[in-house]
Amino acid sequence: MQEMASGTALIYDEEMTTHKLLWNDPVCDIEVPERLSSSYEQLKCYHLVERCVLVPAREGSEEEIRLVHSSEHVEVAKSTQTMNEEELKRVSGNYDAFFFHPNTYRCAKLAVGATLQLVDAVMSGKVCNGMALVRPPGHHSQRNAANGFCLFNNVAIAAEYAKAKYGLQRILIVDWDVHHGQGTQYIFEEDPRVLYFSWHRYEHQEFWPSLKESDYDAVGLGKGRGFNVNLPWNKVGMGNSDYLAAFFHVLLPMAFEFNPELVLVSSGYDSGIGDPEGQMNATPEVFAHLTHFLMQLANGKLCVILEGGYHLRSLSESVCMTVKTLLGDPVPQITGEMAPCLSAVESIQNVRAAHKPYWKWLMYEDTSFLQNLSTRSNLLKKANPNPSTEHESKVTSNDEAVEVERFLELHMKNILFPVPPIKAVTTDSKGSAHLFPVPVHVVKEMDRTEINALVSEFYADLVKEDKTLLSLGSMLAVLDKILKKEACSGIAESPTSSVAVALRHSVRLGFQRVLCIFVGDMTMVPNTEDGKILMIHICEREQTAKTSSKHYISLNWKEDAEGNDFFSAVLGFILPVAYSYQPDLTVIAIGPNRSLEISGISLLCALLRGLAESRIFVVTEEAERNLMQSVAKTVVGASAPHLGLYVPPTQEKVNKIKMLKDQFQQEWKMLQCSVKDGISRK
Repeated sequence: MQEMASGTALIYDEEMTTHKLLWNDPVCDIEVPERLSSSYEQLKCYHLVERCVLVPAREGSEEEIRLVHSSEHVEVAKSTQTMNEEELKRVSGNYDAFFFHPNTYRCAKLAVGATLQLVDAVMSGKVCNGMALVRPPGHHSQRNAANGFCLFNNVAIAAEYAKAKYGLQRILIVDWDVHHGQGTQYIFEEDPRVLYFSWHRYEHQEFWPSLKESDYDAVGLGKGRGFNVNLPWNKVGMGNSDYLAAFFHVLLPMAFEFNPELVLVSSGYDSGIGDPEGQMNATPEVFAHLTHFLMQLANGKLCVILEGGYHLRSLSESVCMTVKTLLGDPVPQITGEMAPCLSAVESIQNVRAAHKPYWKWLMYEDTSFLQNLSTRSNLLKKANPNPSTEHESKVTSNDEAVEVERFLELHMKNILFPVPPIKAVTTDSKGSAHLFPVPVHVVKEMDRTEINALVSEFYADLVKEDKTLLSLGSMLAVLDKILKKEACSGIAESPTSSVAVALRHSVRLGFQRVLCIFVGDMTMVPNTEDGKILMIHICEREQTAKTSSKHYISLNWKEDAEGNDFFSAVLGFILPVAYSYQPDLTVIAIGPNRSLEISGISLLCALLRGLAESRIFVVTEEAERNLMQSVAKTVVGASAPHLGLYVPPTQEKVNKIKMLKDQFQQEWKMLQCSVKDGISRK
């Protein structure tokens, strides 16, 4: 396997703050230079700037801009450099929601160049990933027109540039801005080499840009059918769980099947809390989770490019969460109720139905379109709004903005935590620590007498064999480092009979919810009745007489010999259950006769790093060199795991997941991805 690039690029040029509105225009007055400067200041505040590789911006050339835009469009933009205010105003008036300043053309060229600098840094291996803070944004601009604050389509140009310069065949663009990036859609709708995903406030076409083609049934044209994915939000107030559900049940399964060589994010933060445009409720840490998921694709090649975001505090905190995650820091616990709202589930169901003909992962899913949406009735109320004056609505939104500012001040203090000094620990009991491909800190085993005392007092009923007792010195030494938050993750080589001790020990030391994913034969089923432990047992065939219950779930799965078909189980079931549970610690135990290959186990470790502040404890019975190396790499977060060849699930496996979903979606609500009549939801 190739050596992984490391490091995170950050691109910022103060000159891009010179583009600004020179006259009064209530539509455009939110696109202010402070969007850039306050984001950069906040990054400095969190000491993130000094941890990044600072890459200078450059101007994009006219030739590069013409990869996407017409010569006429470039000429019009160019001609504005020498115009006076009246002329600028007149030209701006030719477009929907756009303003020119004499320096706009120069800033837009810098925005394009900064984006291409980021692509080059990532594609050349100079860095692993990165973020470009740019203005003006890009995703609304079309081949021949400025639109919605955007002059040149930075991300679309980057995709064309990457195709031309690096010969890429598969590029994923994720547009999490709250507006539909219709410019990007138009540019790539016939191109099967670019998978474009956008979620956006839509409200049945009431919300700008109010286009029919922003709905879920616009799937692309010609050869590009199936490669344009629109997820419309038909009401405001969408939150963390709605965004995560969209990733689990739509974007991620598609992305893993598509297998991109590069991921570009049109990163608008107007989909975050407090934004006057989006009016959504997602809090900054959700962007850490979304970023973490995307880092598992394309061997980690991820370029995040700023688009919208108009509440300065919400924007800058969200930018920081994104960059922190790109740098490999542990991900904060997500907050809020983990249950998508009915309207979100309806949209997810319709997108899945629209794309069923084009994707193997959807082939056996029973998806049907929903015609009667729960939000339709709201439209009638909207048709005759209260005629409040512009002034009043500005005043109330100002109060709300201040309130969100106060909320975020507290919220960030609550969710941010000191990063443990050590990424991963192990003990060298069997002399295998030197095999790890990444630095894993070695700790010494716990003292024998201490162990005997612990066992006789708390764990006597769990320790039946000498080999279990002998292994505890190593296992508890590693676990204690994680429990004391001195290390983020740990790996112990120990018989899986000792896992029951690890689980009870974690609960005894104050962890409220421990998720245990057990792969292979399990000799001792821990008691999960009090809800402090959630056990998901993955084995080839039903083993224990214990029946599945809310906190003990048995998943019979034998990984396909051809490649990795475990994606559907992880994304469709394990991850949604784990996020619904919100553990404080994740334990992954690998016992004898495991039915998963190394790639399946790496996938589990990588995706579950988003939970429990990235605390993962891996216990493996046999020290297989390849397994240990792969797990170490993944828990350290050194690179995207090598996930093997994507294999779509068989009909039998899809049905298995469906049965489990039906059985558990009332308890673990993140499993919901379709509306069953008669199921009441919030």
